[in-house]
Amino acid sequence: MTDATQTYTSAHADLAGLMGLMTGDEKHGPAATSTLDVLWVLYDRVLRVSPEGGDDPGRDRFLLSKGHGPMAYYAVLAAKGFLPVEWLAGFGSYDSPLGHHPDRTLVPGAEIGSGSLGHGLPIAVGTALGLRAQGLDEPRVWTLVGDAELDEGSNHEAIAFAGPAGLDRLHTVVVDNSSATYARPGGIAARFEAAGWSTLTVDGRDHEALYAAFTAPHPGRPHVVVARVEPKSA
Repeated sequence: MTDATQTYTSAHADLAGLMGLMTGDEKHGPAATSTLDVLWVLYDRVLRVSPEGGDDPGRDRFLLSKGHGPMAYYAVLAAKGFLPVEWLAGFGSYDSPLGHHPDRTLVPGAEIGSGSLGHGLPIAVGTALGLRAQGLDEPRVWTLVGDAELDEGSNHEAIAFAGPAGLDRLHTVVVDNSSATYARPGGIAARFEAAGWSTLTVDGRDHEALYAAFTAPHPGRPHVVVARVEPKSA
């Protein structure tokens, strides 16, 4: 490893070690590990973002709504050179920029502060509308939500709006670890389909399946990928 102020680009095999640097209470470990493969495939193969392009108006926007378990997010950002690896060991400490919820003013590469469930998708809808109003039709907007977040009414208003609005630059990934309180007739994807979204459901640990789903065409419609992972343990 180079000196303590530098970042580096790493590989998927290194993520477990990077996550292992983050210790302490309130890690929300299951919430973090459920998102690890989704985050890696997005940052490694899909998102048009870079540590140097944080202010580029043409960049993709990634909004982590599932912000109460950010260990995987921080590990991926470190692996991709957005933040120093040395920051990880201070996770959650008083003077660390890496809090138990990400803060966009402190975490390089974070587009929003998150952790209160139900906010990411509505913000993503607003971001897609704002980019459209500015005539920026290249950037894509991605948000990652948990299945339990869909218990929040704010998400259903966003889902209901985005389909008829034809926000085809909007992409949502729902990581489904069976932690939602309420069942949905037909499953999670059916709720989005009813609102006019393009939908796919895949194994959330299969990188090739995730990549194919993330890059599937969906002209004229927002797109959601439901990534199923193992059920959250108690």
